[in-house]
Amino acid sequence: MAKRFRSQDQSIRFNVKFGEASSDLLTGFLVNVNKRNKDKLNSLAKCSGSFRDKRLMEYIFLMTKELRLEPLAGYHAIELLQRFMVRHLTHLLTTPTTQGVAAAQPRSYEDVIFDKIKEKFPLIVFSCVQIASKLSLHSHVIDNNTAVRFLRSVGHSVSKQTLLESELMILKGLEFRLNVPNPLTYVEILLEVLGHNESSIPVECLYDLCHHVLQFVSLQRTSIYDTLLNVTTQCVSPSSEQREKFVTVIEDCMLLGVGVIAVATFIHCVRKWEQVVAELSHITGISTRSISDFAHVTLMHIVRRSSSLTSL
Repeated sequence: MAKRFRSQDQSIRFNVKFGEASSDLLTGFLVNVNKRNKDKLNSLAKCSGSFRDKRLMEYIFLMTKELRLEPLAGYHAIELLQRFMVRHLTHLLTTPTTQGVAAAQPRSYEDVIFDKIKEKFPLIVFSCVQIASKLSLHSHVIDNNTAVRFLRSVGHSVSKQTLLESELMILKGLEFRLNVPNPLTYVEILLEVLGHNESSIPVECLYDLCHHVLQFVSLQRTSIYDTLLNVTTQCVSPSSEQREKFVTVIEDCMLLGVGVIAVATFIHCVRKWEQVVAELSHITGISTRSISDFAHVTLMHIVRRSSSLTSL
């Protein structure tokens, strides 16, 4: 796998050195993440993706930057939050409650549950970031002293005991299964394999650009995938059934990874565009048409966004 290291520049810059992994190791990594991606797509919950809201993801990205964490920790925190909240809410909403408790409530049981979650949610989000920092060997680990100071600075006064309880709740909710590939993991592995197969492709340069593209896609997720749905179905107003089927496309990290690399390639060295798309298709089995559609839609949104900002 790509070798991660922190640069001597103390402005929180993390780098990845490619070309260090053997062919067998790369094959193992690729097979593993591909299987895990397919397993996830085959068992999607109804509310998959609900906690990848633009404002929430932006909040996590800003938090990781403020806490001097590498970007990988932010994407990992988002995955932990998504998985935990789906499990946690499912458990709360399906756990039977006594009739006396239900009768004593003037509102519905669901409203009471959501109100309780609302109170704890900022701490849950932070705990996911803190756990993610502990899983990364190259980031600052967010200890409880730092955590208390940071939360106080943004208006949340909590004790160290409360922090520990929040972390433990998430760990138990996830059954201590924390090693989950995130979108940036897919990008890094695919770039490593791409550089191994085609040495003429400047994967180090593409990697820096991929960070920006992936963050853009993450923050503009709804609008980009809505446009991609229209392109895929060739329909301005897709049906509910088409939208339901399209969830597997939205949650496909392998497609996201190749799409991000394709966009970065088009921006950085368009002459290698077709070569890279063909090689990514060969590596993943995703059609060149699907990769191209994703890239074209994303590039269209980047241009629109740039134009709107320029006109301000």
